[in-house]
Amino acid sequence: MTSNQLEDKTSSEAHAYTPGLKVKRSILVQKTRRLPIKGKVLVEVGDEVEYSTIVAQASISGEPQIVKASSIMGVDAIDLFRYMLKKEGDEVSEGENIAYYSALFGLIKKQVVSPIDGYIESVSEITGQIILRGAPIPLNLNAYIPGKAFEVMPGEGVVIETNAALVQGIFGIGGESHGMIRIAVDSPEEELTDEHIHAEDRGAVLVGGSLVTLDALRKASEVGVSCIMVGGVRHTDIVQFTGEEIGVAITGHEDVGLTLIVTEGFGRLTMSQRTFDLLKMFEGRLASVNGATQIRAGVLRPEIIIPHEEDPRLEEAGELTSGMVPGTPVRIIRQPYFGTIGKVSSLPVELQRLKSESYVRVLDVELDDGTIVTVPRANVEIIEV
Repeated sequence: MTSNQLEDKTSSEAHAYTPGLKVKRSILVQKTRRLPIKGKVLVEVGDEVEYSTIVAQASISGEPQIVKASSIMGVDAIDLFRYMLKKEGDEVSEGENIAYYSALFGLIKKQVVSPIDGYIESVSEITGQIILRGAPIPLNLNAYIPGKAFEVMPGEGVVIETNAALVQGIFGIGGESHGMIRIAVDSPEEELTDEHIHAEDRGAVLVGGSLVTLDALRKASEVGVSCIMVGGVRHTDIVQFTGEEIGVAITGHEDVGLTLIVTEGFGRLTMSQRTFDLLKMFEGRLASVNGATQIRAGVLRPEIIIPHEEDPRLEEAGELTSGMVPGTPVRIIRQPYFGTIGKVSSLPVELQRLKSESYVRVLDVELDDGTIVTVPRANVEIIEV
């Protein structure tokens, strides 16, 4: 560590920008919908789309099936082609004859039938085997959010744009879904229990307060709730609910019957009043949700998107353009203060040495109870309001 590095005191460092969670009443949202393989885009720039509009399609090769044809018919592999009723590339149906052998004036008859619907990929005169390939599996990509096609990427996908309210969470599980918003509790401090969930909540996006209980998660899954959005959740409850240890590096693949979005962190944590009020403002509206979370390279936040027609310029004055300054609201995203909310108290310019012997820039955060803690700047994110 050089003296220049230790004494670097540029003003830009004191205002270093840290991406943060968004809580927006009105913002232009753009979502890139990209196929995992090359395919066909079905919309054009300017086209209107809905949640379930298929915007692109592709086909995935079916599973292969090996048939030991020469063994079944009792002929040499080199003679297999003589008895084939179908050739490579031909389509076949399950139960259809694809090879036939007859001897001794028809007294001996052997046949090979296709075990699947698909096509003949190859016939080998060396192994005597026929490789069948299942019918192509269609892959349909929906729009996820209603809006307009803003950009088309030929053969790959499309960018959908819509005006919406946007709330990002700190952690989530489960994939994309949508449903009608219902505020299930009376305040952001109230816990969401199984008693708050009813049969008519099937397909709904339920908003809770400070905590969702394990019983509530299980009942919501049974009822068919689309999503639960809540301030906090116990880590042990997540493990029991999913049946696996959940990390915060990459999530979204869990097949648990619903999407869960946590706005504050692990444990019983009161949902931000602003977040609660914003969601309450849009109760009864349809919303898109996604619990996928990635906090390493290529940060991905769980989100709820609520399309509406309000002018996004109403929030321009509230945009964060100068980065972190004293008073900026932040959330700590690493232990031992994970999920804690506070505001920047000061931004020391000097590098400080950690227990790991590395030198990093830090900031002082005043927590809600008045306590001031010092954490690395990389351990916080701005709460955009």
